[in-house]
Amino acid sequence: MTNNEKKLGRSAVSLKYDNQIHKSPVVTAKGKGLIAEKIIALAKKNNVPIKEDPDLVHLLSKVDLNKEIPASLYHLVAELLSFVYRLNGQYSSKIK
Repeated sequence: MTNNEKKLGRSAVSLKYDNQIHKSPVVTAKGKGLIAEKIIALAKKNNVPIKEDPDLVHLLSKVDLNKEIPASLYHLVAELLSFVYRLNGQYSSKIK
């Protein structure tokens, strides 16, 4: 982490995946510092799962907004989606 990154604080990237529209997830928001905090707060407010992975955020932050992630990141994002599906399964079993 560079000194500039330390000053900015956290980073965040949000993804959306609709297999009816796109072949892979799309970067819908990204930012550092205050913008990252707002992205995270909005996700929490809307019960969107959050996975803290600085390396993945670093890679995803290089993708332009509203663009699909590149094939080189499929494996990493598949692990993220697996995390979300497991969380959703745990949440569903607690409701029943």
